[in-house]
Amino acid sequence: MLKKIIIISCVILASCSKKNIEWTSTTNDQRWNAEKNLGLKPAAENAPFDLVLTSDTAQTIDGFGGCFNELGWDALQALPAGTRDSILKDLFTPEGFNFTICRMPLGANDYSRKFYSYNETAGDFEMKNFSIAHDTSALLPYIKEALKYNPKLNIWASPWCPPAWMKVNNHYACKRDTLQNDLPEASQGIEGKNQFILKPEYLNAYALYFSKFLKAYQSEGINIYAVHVQNEPNSCQVFPSCIWTASALRDFIGKYLGPQFEQQNLNTQIWLGTIERPSVEKVDTVLTDPQASKYVKGVGFQWAGKEAIPGVHQKYPSMRLMQTETECGDGSNDWAAAVHTWDLMKHYLNNGANAYMYWNIILDETGKSQWGWKQNSMISVDTKTSKAVYNPEFHLMKHLTHYVKPGSKKINTQGWADALAFVNPDGSKVILVYNPNNEEKTLKVKLNEQSFETTLKPKSFNTFNITL
Repeated sequence: MLKKIIIISCVILASCSKKNIEWTSTTNDQRWNAEKNLGLKPAAENAPFDLVLTSDTAQTIDGFGGCFNELGWDALQALPAGTRDSILKDLFTPEGFNFTICRMPLGANDYSRKFYSYNETAGDFEMKNFSIAHDTSALLPYIKEALKYNPKLNIWASPWCPPAWMKVNNHYACKRDTLQNDLPEASQGIEGKNQFILKPEYLNAYALYFSKFLKAYQSEGINIYAVHVQNEPNSCQVFPSCIWTASALRDFIGKYLGPQFEQQNLNTQIWLGTIERPSVEKVDTVLTDPQASKYVKGVGFQWAGKEAIPGVHQKYPSMRLMQTETECGDGSNDWAAAVHTWDLMKHYLNNGANAYMYWNIILDETGKSQWGWKQNSMISVDTKTSKAVYNPEFHLMKHLTHYVKPGSKKINTQGWADALAFVNPDGSKVILVYNPNNEEKTLKVKLNEQSFETTLKPKSFNTFNITL
């Protein structure tokens, strides 16, 4: 009898300790399918494996998210209340995407309803007329709705442009476009030439502008955990934009913005971002300066900035890094767009990024910015039928963000190039694999002394969540 009890106990113990593999797959035709559960078996010695998870870990993952934009809020309002709530719940709860870090514009951007700032009064260096009243119709309610589902959501902000009167051309735009703005041809800017008026009274006022913004949002119950000083500081655009040279950013951060935050006892982080050029040297200009670098807590990259992140990570291995804006495509919202975003994910996360941001979470069926560029979004809203369309990038993002938790570490892998792997704080492991082939792929995976084998569908994203 005792022998029988011992045998039963051993069977129960073995069953409880066996690892379980939850497998979810997505193809263009079949989205977010729960496949059969897989079990691990001992790894055969000297057996060929397609993918090997090493014992080496890389950077810690801070989280994932997207951007709150005014036109996104407008699209969301075209849906029935129940659908809106379902989308927000899916985005911001652990049961869904578990978005934990999101971006917002500090003033107007190309997906705001119009050009604006928080202080349109020229020469108001004391910021007496500063006001976030404009945001009460879209950004504030958008963010507050998200906070209902995740009160711990981390929000960061970046300006596309300062108040126009702080610029040498006294206009929000940098590049003339007769269809999109009224900027005189003679007032156009050029890359490499500062557009901000680099006089002490303007720089001091702009630093105050940032601190006023942070306190105003704090009074609304929204704590901004970080600011990236300028969106794409090298890009001259037909929409709100402002050229800053690296040396000008260095001086603004080190002599004005950082000291202002200290004086106001603000604990909001200052990041150098969002960098959109493939130049480590531009980042060096700020990070090698003793005065500016003591304030910079991280560096954000987007677009061509992706070519700079490997060098910055190698040179500054302890610096926090962020991918700040998924490349937005041209509104195709197709499978090819998801594959391109997957390639971006691999590049950034394989080169030290601690966080990854999608751009427009949701847009109407046109996908158009205020200046007419049709861009991708995770969700498209058909305003005629009031229905939400979930695009391939929606499911790709969920394949990553639903399973990989803040505080996880990226695992270095060998073999199959179309793979990312992580270990969560609870010890569970997550493997995200893409099969780029037009035929099925038998995949053999090794994890330490154990392994599993499965068959991937053609052109499929696959997440394996391995728990104790």
